[in-house]
Amino acid sequence: MRRVVDSGWYILGPEVEAFEAAFAAYCGVPHAVGVGNGTDAIELALAAVGAGRGSRIALAANAGGYGTTAVLALGAEPVYVDVDEDTATLDPVLLDRETFDAVLVTHLYGRLADMAALRVVADRHGAAVVEDCAQAHGAAGNSGGTDGRRAGAWGDAAAFSFYPTKNLGALGDAGAVLTADAGVAQRVRRLRQYGWDRKYHQVAGPARNSRMDELQAAVLAAKLPHLDGWNARRVAVAARYAATIEHPKLTLPGVAAPSHVGHLYVLRTTDRDALSAHLRAHGVPHDVHYPVPDHRQPVHRGRYAGRDLPVTERLCAEVLSLPCHPALDPAEVDRVAAALNAFGDFGGSVCIR
Repeated sequence: MRRVVDSGWYILGPEVEAFEAAFAAYCGVPHAVGVGNGTDAIELALAAVGAGRGSRIALAANAGGYGTTAVLALGAEPVYVDVDEDTATLDPVLLDRETFDAVLVTHLYGRLADMAALRVVADRHGAAVVEDCAQAHGAAGNSGGTDGRRAGAWGDAAAFSFYPTKNLGALGDAGAVLTADAGVAQRVRRLRQYGWDRKYHQVAGPARNSRMDELQAAVLAAKLPHLDGWNARRVAVAARYAATIEHPKLTLPGVAAPSHVGHLYVLRTTDRDALSAHLRAHGVPHDVHYPVPDHRQPVHRGRYAGRDLPVTERLCAEVLSLPCHPALDPAEVDRVAAALNAFGDFGGSVCIR
């Protein structure tokens, strides 16, 4: 931080360039472009692969609305596709039934989506693939597969957020677009700064001002070597939950490295309100990621009322997130598990998905 301040260079300088190179190498792609935040990263990635006004963008509706925000900002049309019951990520079979120009794939809660199958479907439709990797820094492989590619190296472009709570987090907002395509990278670099190819010379648009600052890049570069260790700790926390939570009304997530990096530990229950009240009474922090599916958000004023996404709606009504981060010690994990096991004085086995 002192090095950055003393340098007098605060935006898009050598610290950003160094982090871009390091993070691209970590993810196994040639190009990374630092931007202001993760949602901008999604929008710029979609724009750089050719999406724009009138494009049909397929995406899931259970990922917090960030993808929808980016799609609508482009003037594109969201095409909501239901998700797989077990992974909560896009269902390739259902995707294949839609008409779309690009697909935005969210790796939800730290779990890599089935990119091999989704890529086959997208290729059959002649559609670009953009990954939303905001919750999957360092995830690798594929659901049921052995390919070791990391999140960010599967699509035509990929968007990352470095919001402070992410597996790799900055000290504020920051994001990046990754790609193997030099042309896509060049378009993002122009679109992130007014469409300039050189200062005050605008050649691309519609563009925006979305730049990673030097301080955030320096912090991220310092933290990047610790990412794999922190991910391992998250997975260990999840494993301890799985070993200690015993309640028949709870469905636990299957969190296994390397395809799941434990960004969130999200269980399911049909008694969420009662469980939430119980956890509050026991002083256990928790949250819901995410309670309202995108196609049911009031901003749409019923436009997607006829869209039937039964799995998405069921998941949004049942999910609840427990504390899961590298700083949790075993005693704290056990205290959370004990509170869950005391819910309604039930005992017995749980289902793990």
